[in-house]
Amino acid sequence: MGSLNADAACPCGSGASYAGCCGRLHRGETLASSAEALMRSRYSAFVAGLADYLQATWHTSTRPAELDLSADATTKWLGLEVRAHRQQDANHATVEFVARWRVAGRGQRLHETSRFIRETDGRWYYLDGDLHQSQPPGQ
Repeated sequence: MGSLNADAACPCGSGASYAGCCGRLHRGETLASSAEALMRSRYSAFVAGLADYLQATWHTSTRPAELDLSADATTKWLGLEVRAHRQQDANHATVEFVARWRVAGRGQRLHETSRFIRETDGRWYYLDGDLHQSQPPGQ
């Protein structure tokens, strides 16, 4: 957890540096251009422990009152795979992804199709998501 090295590869898997990718969104220099860009920036925010950014990009209708990432201090984030980005219309999209991490040496995986909405201010927000059943490794 903590700040990310600006020159290091962005955790979102884009291949760009953190400073030139999700770092720009985290610093408020630009808005996510798509639901996928927001999804990637939210993953990177989990890696960096940026609870305020996660709260700010969570739609008010589903946002939790608090978001405590302190329990994630021992989490080692392993990667993000975006499997699909579907635009339903100008203001609604879904992103299917798999996020992987390790806690106390045990691998974890989240496979979700997230729903995003763009508000009239032009900002994309995470709304909610449907979890996919996980399969054991090698399946």
